[in-house]
Amino acid sequence: MGKVTGFLEIDRQVHKYQPASDRIRHFREFTLPMSDKEVEKQAARCMDCGIPFCHGPTGCPIHNQIPDWNDLVYNGDWDNAIRNLH
Repeated sequence: MGKVTGFLEIDRQVHKYQPASDRIRHFREFTLPMSDKEVEKQAARCMDCGIPFCHGPTGCPIHNQIPDWNDLVYNGDWDNAIRNLH
């Protein structure tokens, strides 16, 4: 699952946003996308919990297998990551 010590070594990166002065001019998406490399790096932060809370009833509301998805993204296997969500 990702990188076992990833959550210790890799800082959390939050999405960047367009400036408000630009956002008020349109109704499009205003979060700036991360590059594939940035997303893969963030996926490495999965903590590989013994019993992941993201799998339980209080975890993902649409029952996605978050640790599995993170691992696929971390390894650059985007096709299987998408299949895992469906």
